[in-house]
Amino acid sequence: MKELGLVSKLPINRFTDFGAYLQLESGEEVLLPQGYLKGEERENDELEVFVYTDSEDRPVAVTTRPIALLDEWGVMEAKEVTSFGAFMDWGLPKDLLVPNAEMGKNMEPGKKYLVKVCVDYRTNRLIGSTKHKDFIYPAPKDYEPGIQVEGLIFDKTDLGYKVLLEDRYEGLVYANEVFQPLEIGEQRTLYVKKRRDDGKIDLQLLPTGREKYEEGAERILKILEERKFLPLHDKSDPEEIKKVLSMSKKHFKQCIGQLYKAREIKILEDGIAFAD
Repeated sequence: MKELGLVSKLPINRFTDFGAYLQLESGEEVLLPQGYLKGEERENDELEVFVYTDSEDRPVAVTTRPIALLDEWGVMEAKEVTSFGAFMDWGLPKDLLVPNAEMGKNMEPGKKYLVKVCVDYRTNRLIGSTKHKDFIYPAPKDYEPGIQVEGLIFDKTDLGYKVLLEDRYEGLVYANEVFQPLEIGEQRTLYVKKRRDDGKIDLQLLPTGREKYEEGAERILKILEERKFLPLHDKSDPEEIKKVLSMSKKHFKQCIGQLYKAREIKILEDGIAFAD
């Protein structure tokens, strides 16, 4: 079935008490259950649906889009781990099974994992795989320091946050360089710090050079507009600065230095305020 695991626009062939039957490219039909109909549809109307198999392995269409389509990656929570695999919440009534043979590591209920949606061609069912290392390639050399990239944050380790780039490259944001909240499963704009010899990418949250300080300076000015005074200075505790501004003490000092030179702020003994 060509439409399996994908979002497709399919025409309505006919209605029944159970819902609407949509026509596949092969000429066969797939049921869109009654609960997904608005009541205003007519025969021959085209509906955008996702096609997968229900709990009895019958093809079924839904108007809900899952976390990931066929051959895509997504971060999903493990709802249940059994003797034969883990059932993942991917946003649909029927959970996605990651069979034991497709587990990259042991999984635990309630934890989130990077999952690739695949087809088990023996059964023609959609399954998941967490063996992301089998699909990772060395990043090309044009990943140069400073370029902006989009990444999916998929794991946290003692070293930092692992990031998937372009569905095929792996990056890392070091834990000691994170000064704002990051969430597993978050899509994030990041900046290349370095391409390592193994083809993996060191990443950072802010642009390098002058742009970095300008972004932080804008954040300080915005907070000053709201509060008029910010009780932070070069002797403030680094954790307090991180809590208020989501930046390191070093970054804070660089930003207020820039703002002071630009005569935007005045530096007082107990904090900073707008210049007179």
